[in-house]
Parts: sequence; structure tokens; C-alpha cells
Amino acid sequence: MTLSLPPPVETPAETPAGAPDQPPAEPRTPLLQVEDLVIAFQQYDRGLRRRVVTAVAGMSLDVHAGEVVALVGASGAGKSLLGHAVLGLLPPNAHEQGRIRWRGDEVDLPARRALAGRQTALLPQSLTHLDPSATVGAQARRSARLLGASRREARVRAREAVREQGLADDVLSLYPHQLSGGMGRRVLTALALMGDPALVVADEPTPGLGPDQVAAVLDRLHRIAQAGSGVLLITHELGPALRVADRVVVARRGRTVEHAPAAAFAGDGSLLTHPYSRALWRALPQNDFAVDPTVDAETVHPEVDAETVDPEVASC
Repeated sequence: MTLSLPPPVETPAETPAGAPDQPPAEPRTPLLQVEDLVIAFQQYDRGLRRRVVTAVAGMSLDVHAGEVVALVGASGAGKSLLGHAVLGLLPPNAHEQGRIRWRGDEVDLPARRALAGRQTALLPQSLTHLDPSATVGAQARRSARLLGASRREARVRAREAVREQGLADDVLSLYPHQLSGGMGRRVLTALALMGDPALVVADEPTPGLGPDQVAAVLDRLHRIAQAGSGVLLITHELGPALRVADRVVVARRGRTVEHAPAAAFAGDGSLLTHPYSRALWRALPQNDFAVDPTVDAETVHPEVDAETVDPEVASC
């Protein structure tokens, strides 16, 4: 006679007394998501003849809180146009396709403009963004007033803003033409951070600066991310960007062609998936300027016509 034994009962592992249940971690929602962005401009060619110039032909990226994402590519890749689209700053003749999401929700142009200066901020590449007819203090106080501060609060916040960037109070009495390049960059940073934004778009913040000034600017961006904000660093300088970036997005002729962790830019670049990304990495001085002659417009993106992106339109 054969006895039929019941199947063994699996006893779940006991949870230590007092230990809280730990549900599986859910993926974090990015602050910013850009999906398949296309930007075209309608221009007059000759007389009343019009043409459409596609400057951004398909760009995607995302930025989380507390990280620096570098958007890297040559001049004319459409990088700054993406940044301006995120902030709602494109000119009236621009036409957009694709989706831009803020904290998971799709945001249209009016919503992006409402976020700008409060939840999102631009750190521009040129000191010409400062008003030459107003002192630093006047501009800082104006920024604070636009954010809802009273006159008295605006004076206090203006002083705090410049002090946080390592500047003395007497800078508030100076006009932009009286600032050195490094001081001007710090003033721009102070104004950009007045509203404690969750996302900072730094558009080419280092061109024309010496090594020490570049290091100082990158250090400030790193500290902004450490404080909990997301940073989108738009630059054509891959080497400096790798010092602070957590992730790198490579743009080429109006398209994003690579999304990679900064650590992938190492050795011979074999961890990078796109030939253009490897070419950028290998061409850096520390890699002996190893230019790959086979990487050109045809091999990098054969589906993009050389006439698609107008360099006068996509100037950055």
C-alpha cells in the first residue's frame, strides 16, 4: 500500500520583529522628459517664397532631480533649441512636434512659459542677457519682485543671492560692464537660482573661460545638483562636461544619437554604441586627437539630408 504524502508547505521567510514591509521600489519619475522633439522654422526665401527648415529632427532625453545630464554635440546640432523649447522661449515662427513632460505630465507652450523662472530656469551663455542700463542689485531685486517678494524681502534676497555665489555685497552696485567674466557668470547664476528652480538649463556656460573659471562654473553646477535640482548642461565641450555629468546625451545634426552614463566615455570608447560618440571621445586631447576619417555626415546619420539643418537656424 502506497501512502500519498501531501506536498511540502513552503513557509515564507519570517520578517524580523519591528521591521517595516519593503515594497519594490518604483522607478522615479523624471523632472523633465523630451520625446521625439522636432522643431521647424518657416522662413521667407526670395520675395514671398517660403520654405520650412527643420532644425531639430528628433531629439529625446530626460533629467532627474539631483543629477547633471550633459547634452553634447557640435555647433549646429540643435542643442540650444531644445533648451529654449523646454523653457517656452522659441520664436513665433517655430513649429514643434513631439512631447515635453514635466514631472510626468505633458506641458504645452503656455504651461512651459509659466514654469520658466519658477520651476525651471535658464543659465545663459552670454553676459548680454544682463541689462546694461541697470545695476546688478536692481536686476536681482526685480527678479525677486517678479517671484512675489515685497520690496524689503527683495533687497534681502538680492544680497543672499550674490553671497551664495561667493560675491561681496558691493557687487550689487556695479553695472554689467564693470564685471569681470567670472563675476558676470556668478551673477547670472545668482539670478537663475533666485526662484529655487527644480531644473536649471545651463546653455553653453563655459566657452571663452580659462581652466580655473571653467572648473568654478562646473563646480557650481555640480553643487546645484547636489542640492536636489536637476541640471541640463548644454555644451559642445565633452571633456569638461564629463567632470560633472552623471549621464551624457550626444546630439548630431538635429537628432540625439546616444544616451550613455558618463563612465562609458573611457578607454577606446568601446562601451559607446554610436560611431559619432566614439569619434567625439577619441578626438579629445587625452586620447591623442584620434580623429576617425570614416565618421562623416553619411556614416553617422545617412537618413539625414545635409540640407535639412540650416546652421544659421540651429546655431548651437
